[in-house]
Order: sequence, then C-alpha cells, then structure tokens
Amino acid sequence: ARQAGGRGRRGRSFASPGGMGIYLSVILRPDARPDALMHLSACAAEAGAEAVETQTGLQAGIKWVNDLVAGGKKLSGILTELSVELESGRVQYAVVGIGVNCCQRPSDFPPELADIATSIAMQTGKDPDRNALAAELIRAISRLSRELLTERAAWMERYRARCVTLGKQVQVLWPDGMREARAIGLNDYAALEVEYPDGSRALVSSGEGSARGM
Repeated sequence: ARQAGGRGRRGRSFASPGGMGIYLSVILRPDARPDALMHLSACAAEAGAEAVETQTGLQAGIKWVNDLVAGGKKLSGILTELSVELESGRVQYAVVGIGVNCCQRPSDFPPELADIATSIAMQTGKDPDRNALAAELIRAISRLSRELLTERAAWMERYRARCVTLGKQVQVLWPDGMREARAIGLNDYAALEVEYPDGSRALVSSGEGSARGM
C-alpha cells in the first residue's frame, strides 16, 4: 500500500511509497476532555517504538514529540488528531496515524530525505515482515488505548527513557521566533522543559512550539 497524500505535523508532507513501508491509522474513543490527552502523541510514539522493537529487535529512540529515530535519522512519523463534541467539550474520537519506513534502501529516498531518513532494513540489514509489524503496531496502540488515562505515568516513564532529545541542545521555535536552549526534562503530559542560556526555564507543549535538534 501507499499514500497519495501522506502528511505530518504542521502541514508537512510524509513520503509513503508503495511496497516500502507501513501507513495505518487507528481510531481511539477515550472518554475525556482534550486537556487530559496532551500525552497521547508522545505515548503513541512509545507504543510504536515498542512494537518495532518487539517485532524486529530494533531499538528506536524518540525525538520529541513523536518521531521514531535510529542511527540519528528518522524512522517513523506519527500524527494524532482529535474530534471534540462542541456541546460537551469532550473528545468524540482520536486518530493515531503512523508511518514506518520498512524496506527502503538509501536510493529509495528522494534527495531531500536521503540525509535525514532511514528504514528498518537499513538499520537491521533485512526487510521486516510488514504484515506482522502492522499487527504488532495495532496491538501496541490497543494496549495504549486501554491504559491511556489510567497508566499515564508508566507510559511517560518509558517515553523519557527512550527520548533522545533530553540533555541535548535544541532550537525552540515559538510563534514569535527561535531561541537556543537545553532540553532538561518532560512533565507527565509530554511538555518539554528547556533551560535558556540565562538560566531561565520554560515548558514547551507540542501545540505551542517545537524543538529542533536530536
């Protein structure tokens, strides 16, 4: 399968050639208000990383908020979207979309992605069983769905251990400009705590800003 119009965060495109990857979406129906689901994107990335590791043995890291990385390059992208009922203010459903590069070799990526993208095959030396990995991804997201509201701390603890952004210098992109900072922590709703050169600190949520840097 392939996507004709794969997309990522902030309107970016997501390359999804046929026969090379997994591109799937799962619908969740959490009984919650949107502000109780701020950790969903991060935990979906952790679920994806656990599925990849279980099925292929590849230990992927996570670049905040929800990019799976291996060998310093992007392996997978995740996009989450919510639909909210206007009258009650509660979530009608959430969609978790996952794209995983599985069988690509370097020549399969377009020039603009060649230096920043990788695949399971490139990292492990063999093509994964895409059907088995897709099933494992669905199982992992299903497990997250059951535990999303009750086991948030446990999911975030595993996410922190896998997050390659922590401890790194990053460029924080706010609507009014960019600032250099150091990523020093994550709260239980996946907001990134950063420290600026002057010693001041800030929390960056995925809806307010972004951070560049591995």
